[in-house]
Amino acid sequence: MDEPAVKLAIKENVGIIRLNRPQVYNAMNNQMSRELIEALEETGKNPEVRAVILTGEGKAFCSGQDLNDRTVVQEQEEPLSLGESVRTRYNPMILAIAEMKKPVVAAVNGVAAGAGCSIALACDFRIITPGTRFIEAFARIGLTLDSGSSYFLPRLVGLGKALEIAMTGREVGAEEALQIGLANRIVEADRLQEEAFAFARNLAKGPTAALGLIRQSVYKGMESTLSEALENEANAQETAGKTRDFREGVQAFIEKRKPNFRGK
Repeated sequence: MDEPAVKLAIKENVGIIRLNRPQVYNAMNNQMSRELIEALEETGKNPEVRAVILTGEGKAFCSGQDLNDRTVVQEQEEPLSLGESVRTRYNPMILAIAEMKKPVVAAVNGVAAGAGCSIALACDFRIITPGTRFIEAFARIGLTLDSGSSYFLPRLVGLGKALEIAMTGREVGAEEALQIGLANRIVEADRLQEEAFAFARNLAKGPTAALGLIRQSVYKGMESTLSEALENEANAQETAGKTRDFREGVQAFIEKRKPNFRGK
C-alpha cells in the first residue's frame, strides 16, 4: 500500500495536517493535491475540529509543484494546459482553506516555495523558524503567480513589496518575513510543532463560530466599501448573538470566571 502523501490527525480539537513527501521536500504531485483537498474538507466539516494546523514532514513545508511528476513542457503542437492544472489541483485547496469556518495555522518548517508559498499565505497565521524561507519561485521558470499568491501576497506586504518578491523570485528569510508581515512569529526549529500546537489549541478553546465569523468579516472587509463592511458586521453579529458561546461568554463575565466555550 502506498504511503499517504498527506497525514491527518486530531488532537484536543486541533486538526493537524502534515504534507508527507519529505524525500522531495513535500513537492506537490497529483496524490498530494488530492489528499490535501480531502483533508481540508474533512477538517472543515468535522465539528470536533475547532482549529487547523498545516505543516510539512521533514526539512521543508512545501517546495511547490513536483516538476518530475509530469511533463511540464511538451514538445508537441498541443501545449500542456497549466491553466487547467491550476483550476483542478490548486484552486480547490486554496478555496478549501479560505472558506474554512475555523482558524488555520501554518507551521512553516524550512522552505515554502511556489505553490507551497501560496498555501502558507492562504492560512490565517504563519509560525516559522529561523531557517524558514518563502520563495515566489514562479518567475524563475518563466511562469506567473498562481494558487492565490496574487491575492494574498499584496494584502500581506503591500503592492510594491509584493511585485518585488514576485518578479525577482528571491528568497525572503525569517527575519524579513516577520518584519514585512509574512509571518506572525519566529520560534526555534525544535519547538515549531509544539508552539504551533499550543497556539492552535488556544484558538480551539475559543468561540469557534465567532472566530469563523471574524475571519469571514475581515476577508470581506478587504474588498468592501464602509457601508458594505458595516452591513456584513451586523449580519455576522446577528449570527454570533444566537450562539451558545455568546451566552456562555456573557454569563462568565457576570460571574467573573473564564468562559467555557464549546464551539457552538
